[in-house]
Amino acid sequence: MWGAEPLTTPFTATSEVDYGKLEENLQKLGAFPFKGFVIQGSNGEFPFLTSSERLEVVSRVRQAMPKDKLLVAGSGCESTQATVEMTVSMAQVGADVAMVLAPCYYRGRMSSAALIHHYTKVADLSPIPVVLYNVPANTGLDLPVDTVVTLSQHPNIIGIKDSGGDVTRIGLMIHKTRRQDFQVLAGSAGFLLASYAVGAVGGVCALANVLGAQVCQLERLCLTGQWEDAQKLQLRLIEPNTAVTRRFGIPGLKKAMDWLGYYGGPCRAPLQELSPEEEEELRLDFTNNGWL
Repeated sequence: MWGAEPLTTPFTATSEVDYGKLEENLQKLGAFPFKGFVIQGSNGEFPFLTSSERLEVVSRVRQAMPKDKLLVAGSGCESTQATVEMTVSMAQVGADVAMVLAPCYYRGRMSSAALIHHYTKVADLSPIPVVLYNVPANTGLDLPVDTVVTLSQHPNIIGIKDSGGDVTRIGLMIHKTRRQDFQVLAGSAGFLLASYAVGAVGGVCALANVLGAQVCQLERLCLTGQWEDAQKLQLRLIEPNTAVTRRFGIPGLKKAMDWLGYYGGPCRAPLQELSPEEEEELRLDFTNNGWL
């Protein structure tokens, strides 16, 4: 059973990676009972980082985080060759697990066969276990369930983080991979209870950057079968979760981090900061649910 924290990448006012703030956030978030951290997921603005920055961030996090926590590093690139190289490099700088986003620029040609070939090659050559990463809101590509089921049979592919929010699909993946040693993780806090109810074993939720204690509490309530309390908490997390993901994205997440005692700071261009109107809407999503 595991919940992991998908870290943001802090930047200075001049858009340099702020490693000091990264370590400060890590110290604060390390107090919660997460099993580990996800570095260079969607919240980490990884498409805006150079390859060397991506590796340096993972290296710094490894040095700063508690040794008993798991470090999951996003290593997806567009080509299979680049993904293999990045995955090997991530392992060298201390990643325990590689989380691999589907290649999507040529999504029209990303057939089941192409995706199976890609992930099989990466998993064959990766020195660390691989988790599939499905985030259709960003990639425009939903990993087909049958593709996931086929890949679940690979000994080095240990699970999937699914951020799509379709609980029917999550349930079906859990059902069809039940004979494999394969873990299905909810990719967002808005459907965490529903995912646990159909048998997911954990979550990787952006909202944990601002409401870490609450996300951990929801996980604990689900795992101990306290469904009534879990439901009350889940319902209060839906609006703030939507606000820091689909609605206002990373600029919204970082703004909420600034309010709640962490360093959010600016995003890298072309991501723009929130307008005053958007900021007010974001604030209401938190205050109306009793979080601010």
